[in-house]
Amino acid sequence: MVKYIAHRGNTQGPQPSFENTIEYLRSAYQDYDVEIDLIGHKGTLCLGHDEPQQPAPLDFVQSEGVWCHAKNYETLNVLTKIDCHYFWHQEDDYTITSKGYIWVYPRKPPIDNSISVLPEDFKINTSKCFGICTDHLNRYIDIK
Repeated sequence: MVKYIAHRGNTQGPQPSFENTIEYLRSAYQDYDVEIDLIGHKGTLCLGHDEPQQPAPLDFVQSEGVWCHAKNYETLNVLTKIDCHYFWHQEDDYTITSKGYIWVYPRKPPIDNSISVLPEDFKINTSKCFGICTDHLNRYIDIK
């Protein structure tokens, strides 16, 4: 069974004005795993892709099914000290998450049992993947 992960909380396509906001993420998390972008800023973990948007609730960050993408050194340093599932990469083709999953950079071919990111954008075969991280869960499963 494939694990489906809502990229930045998206389930039916990119929504830049809502992505990585706690309300949007919690909505997706009711039914799916979610990938969140975290930025360390002045000692606080914040949700956000390019800049801090809002503080990240620690209870949510530590929830099972939340995949935390560390966006800077400060974030990675904090995440290594708390019980959560995290990874960090910039343009690495592959990285390993803190729980041992192989996270595949967009446009790169997945390997067996890896997590393919945005495969629909690049027509990537995901038949041997453990999971798919996508903005378009609705293309893979029937969304309520």
